[in-house]
Amino acid sequence: MARYRLTVDTGGTFSDFVLLDEETGEHRVLKVPSTPDDPGRAILDGLDVLAKDGVSPADIVFFCHGTTVATNALLEEKGARVGLVVTRGFTGIYETQEQSRPYGPSVFDLTYTKPPLLVPGRRTAEVTERIGANGEVRIDLDESSIEEVVARFERENVESVAVCLLFSFMNDDHERRVKKRLKEAHPQWWVSTSSELLPQIREYFRLSTVVINAYVSPVLGRYVERLESELDALKVAPQARFTMQSNGGSSPFTSTSGRAVGTILSGPAGGVTAGSALSKATGNDNIITFDMGGTSCDVALIQHGEPVITDRSKIDGRDIAIPMLDITTVAAGGGTISRVDEYGALHVGPASAGAVPGPACYLRGGTQPTTTDCNVVLGYLNSGSLLGGAMTIDRSLAEKAVRTELADKLGMDVLKAAEGHVRIIDVQMGEAVKSISTERGFDLREFALVPFGGAGPLHACRIAKDLGLARVVIPTYPGAFSALGLLMSDVKHDYLRSRLSNIEDCDPAEMTALFTELASQGKEQLAAEGFTEDQMTFRYYADLRYAGQGYENPVPLTALPTSPSDIAAVRSDFDRIHEQCHGHAAPGQPVEIVNYRVEAFGVVPQIRLADLDKATGPVEDAIVGTRDAYFSDVAATPFAVNVYQRERLRAGHTFDGPALIDQYDSTTVVCAGQTVTVDDHGNLIVENNR
Repeated sequence: MARYRLTVDTGGTFSDFVLLDEETGEHRVLKVPSTPDDPGRAILDGLDVLAKDGVSPADIVFFCHGTTVATNALLEEKGARVGLVVTRGFTGIYETQEQSRPYGPSVFDLTYTKPPLLVPGRRTAEVTERIGANGEVRIDLDESSIEEVVARFERENVESVAVCLLFSFMNDDHERRVKKRLKEAHPQWWVSTSSELLPQIREYFRLSTVVINAYVSPVLGRYVERLESELDALKVAPQARFTMQSNGGSSPFTSTSGRAVGTILSGPAGGVTAGSALSKATGNDNIITFDMGGTSCDVALIQHGEPVITDRSKIDGRDIAIPMLDITTVAAGGGTISRVDEYGALHVGPASAGAVPGPACYLRGGTQPTTTDCNVVLGYLNSGSLLGGAMTIDRSLAEKAVRTELADKLGMDVLKAAEGHVRIIDVQMGEAVKSISTERGFDLREFALVPFGGAGPLHACRIAKDLGLARVVIPTYPGAFSALGLLMSDVKHDYLRSRLSNIEDCDPAEMTALFTELASQGKEQLAAEGFTEDQMTFRYYADLRYAGQGYENPVPLTALPTSPSDIAAVRSDFDRIHEQCHGHAAPGQPVEIVNYRVEAFGVVPQIRLADLDKATGPVEDAIVGTRDAYFSDVAATPFAVNVYQRERLRAGHTFDGPALIDQYDSTTVVCAGQTVTVDDHGNLIVENNR
């Protein structure tokens, strides 16, 4: 009997499926329109399509899901009604935040306002208690103050509660007692405590993170519960259901809803994980992933095969302090809408047509010109059937939208208007690429661009050429690359403990004991999730800073310290990492250790995708015709460009641009002056030849 692994990445426009046959190693890709009102319905639609093709849901033994449910709840401010519990006298922490504006354009914005608080003052309650900086109890927890909190939250009809008390990361007794009483009074309340979620120094960031977790957990929890019920009915992977996490690993369904904040970047994280695997497989140590879907573009930097992890992020202006992949997002996708304002200026984004109604050319009622419509007008996308006939592209509707909303208002022809839209959105995405590379001291000439998402390969070659990247590596199935990454992700949990001290005063035995304690928590959790010890791996980090700094750099430990010389080596590594990240080091200055971190991995069976057959015939065998396309740097009018069918290309084939490469899930646009080579894995390697 066949055994399959299924992964699903839910996007704003399409939901991508990758189905792997465990026996043969063969995999197939499926895309179905997303259903924003209920993302789970698209998953059921995809399972129905697979069932009609002979894949029984009961034969699926592994299921992993990249979801945007928590993300959308936060961005659209449609989360739960949350109450916040703080130490008496500290209700202003959440509202005050960092007492500063964010870095970037906001510094110069005279009209800047902070995002609305997810918990207003009337739902912020105090308890009488106080834990000291060293974990000592200065004021005992007053049980009667908890009863006042319960009564207040009952009046406010809260459904979720965030608890963040002073120095609870040093002593969690009071938070645990508050949670216990809240759950006794109202078992249906979702209760998140900062000491469980993020036992870390810095009050505001801990508070903001636990508030966001409380805000999105009920939404994600209800979604996972409904989805799990549907999967139970179909008998899909009853023992192995996972959700992609923002840290690049996955987590079992049973652990997902309690740490919903960990799924905020669930969608784009799969693509970065796949990019890391592609980096190692192709020998491109340094790459930039470029995920362009229907509504947004996500970029991330991978150095020496490892993605960058950050422990402090902003999502829609709100601070999250859990470990997350360092992903930058810009509102630029296939559904991004352009318009002409009253002054005759062309604006592209940030509004998107999404899945409903979608681009005008999709025949779903859309009338505004989008990036997809402009690519159709320019001849890059083929009119007619899409996704193997599942959808249709109507060129006349694309031209009508561009002409009516852009060309006529700008006083130019349709081609120039469409090209203007594409050039602007390319610049926007190029700026996102530079923000994670050149603006941080990296040389783009040392990096390859890896585009994916349905729209990524349409734009990547032009952007790479403009920015001077070394090459473009287009994976075999770019339209479902993020879903493929879900197949490659291990289960991952992060454990952290804040203990501030001078590194010279650290006892190696005490450091090792602390790391061992955190690793034991990981072993216990992974064992409860069904992993044996030989399926567990651990990574250890110490967050260090020069005394007086307000930020830290994580330093990986190759082994737990057993002697003072081991600690000296950690200090030396910190100086090197600090210079690499910030351009300078201070070897003579005292160094503090702030946090101890452990990453615990439950290793899932890895997949090996089959290599592509070697070419036995000429590359011309892959040409399926020509398409009139507009390349303004080559000719003033559209001209016939060779169209290659991706599925017909074989390892070793090579050809020059300009060219168009069609496949089931995407189209690649190759510019003039670029050469394409197909490698042994089926990836397209695009390099500049002039």
